[in-house]
Amino acid sequence: MVEVNRKDNEGVESLVRRFSRRVQQSGVLLQARKIRFYERKKNRRKVREDAQRRTELTAERDRLIKMGEIDEFAPYPNTKKRRR
Repeated sequence: MVEVNRKDNEGVESLVRRFSRRVQQSGVLLQARKIRFYERKKNRRKVREDAQRRTELTAERDRLIKMGEIDEFAPYPNTKKRRR
C-alpha cells in the first residue's frame, strides 16, 4: 500500500502529484490491470475447436456469397442481398 505524509506548508496539488507518482512507480495500477483483465489460457482442444468453427463459418459464408444468398459487403451475415 502506498502512503504519503503531508509535509509542512505543502499544498494539496503537490501532495496529490507526489502520491500519483509513488503509485505509478510502485506498479500497483499495473498489477490491478493484470488481475482485472486476466484471461485463462485455453487448452489445446478448445483452441482447435475454435479454429475449426471459424474455418467452417468462413466456408459457409463463402458458399452463401457464391449462391447469391447474402451480399458480400453486407454488415450482417444473415442480411439478404438487395435487388435494384
